[in-house]
Amino acid sequence: MTRITVDVNDEWLDAARVELGTDSKVATINAALHAFAIRRKAAEIVAAFDSVQIDFGDSHHAWGYGGGRDLSRLAEDAREADAA
Repeated sequence: MTRITVDVNDEWLDAARVELGTDSKVATINAALHAFAIRRKAAEIVAAFDSVQIDFGDSHHAWGYGGGRDLSRLAEDAREADAA
């Protein structure tokens, strides 16, 4: 933990406290910094998805039988494993 002394706008701090549901100045500042860091990481993840070309053509077939996502044997395989 880093200990710092800063001047903070009281109105902004109170608004952040209400928005974040925190009960102290320290908790409010830490929650605000954490929220900002998460928002930045989320933006990086979205940018990564945006950078990948995805072909959704025929995607409705991919989830049906024979498209590699057929789970009908899952229950049968589990029963066979239990019987063994």
